[in-house]
Amino acid sequence: MHLDGVILEWVFVIVRILAIFVITFMIVPYTVMAERWVCAWIQDRIGPNRTGWFGLMQPWADALKLFLKEDIIPHHVRKVYYVIAPTLVFLPALLTMALMPWGSNLGPMSCVLADIGPGMLVVFAVGACSVYGIVLAGWASNSKYPFLGGVRSAAQLISYEVCIGLSLVAIFMQTQTLNLTQTVLYQAANGWLVWQQPLAAFLFLICMFAETNRAPFDFPEAEQELVSGYNIEYSSLKFGLFFLGEYANLMVASMLMVTLFLGGWSLPFAPLNAPAQVWWVGAAHVAIFIAKTACLLFLFIWVRWTVPRFRYDQLMGLGWKVLFPLALLNILITAVVLGLRGGA
Repeated sequence: MHLDGVILEWVFVIVRILAIFVITFMIVPYTVMAERWVCAWIQDRIGPNRTGWFGLMQPWADALKLFLKEDIIPHHVRKVYYVIAPTLVFLPALLTMALMPWGSNLGPMSCVLADIGPGMLVVFAVGACSVYGIVLAGWASNSKYPFLGGVRSAAQLISYEVCIGLSLVAIFMQTQTLNLTQTVLYQAANGWLVWQQPLAAFLFLICMFAETNRAPFDFPEAEQELVSGYNIEYSSLKFGLFFLGEYANLMVASMLMVTLFLGGWSLPFAPLNAPAQVWWVGAAHVAIFIAKTACLLFLFIWVRWTVPRFRYDQLMGLGWKVLFPLALLNILITAVVLGLRGGA
């Protein structure tokens, strides 16, 4: 019986790994498709509608095009690092998805692949590694525009990682946990943190735009200044990995926002738990989580096509002179409120 239980647990692990791969590689291409549709809608255009039914096969046509294009490695690049860099951008986003609480349980199987105590710290540690891929790509390309893009990415990381961490300190003070699943359960019992910590939610969202290199903070690949920046010397699948990495990071940022501030897979009127045989409750939780993530993805896309890009000095000034002091102020306010509650 013990051996059967171990085998069953490994089967559950493999199923969850495959599910993460399948969901990621389904959501990311159609996020690109949604971005093209939203862009066309905002600019009063039609958008892609020829490939497949209403253009739904366009992402797969684009993927096939990238796969069939010639993989060119210029002579002037530093070849080993040039080849490694795209993987370092995409892999951290895929690893952090293993920590996301997609739902409660599907029958006897948990929907979280790695439900560890300091989950948020691991997300920060692994997610920050993607900047190494961008910096390495800029340096290994041995060209001025990619190098400038890599340097900008490193500068953004230093500025906004500090603010992200400080914005979440108030959350950890209130929930008394670093575990993502426990954070969701806290919100299910006490209300969503976006209403209790609005300043932290606002700061975290702004920092996520910079962290994922999205407009109005897309300086590492600013087309008007750097001619696409760090990935300009790449083609074929290597360029495709940068593309996948950007949208996978966008997906992770949306999932974190949902988990930390929007109640995760919970809803005020939905049941939290059910007997193991009632699998549809767990499936509903997964659907709720994906629906909330899709709404955040739409917000990221909408902002990209409506808000103009900042100047680089404005970006750094915003990070150090505005968001950083606000994050410290939010920690102080939270400490005072929690102290008064404890005293009462």
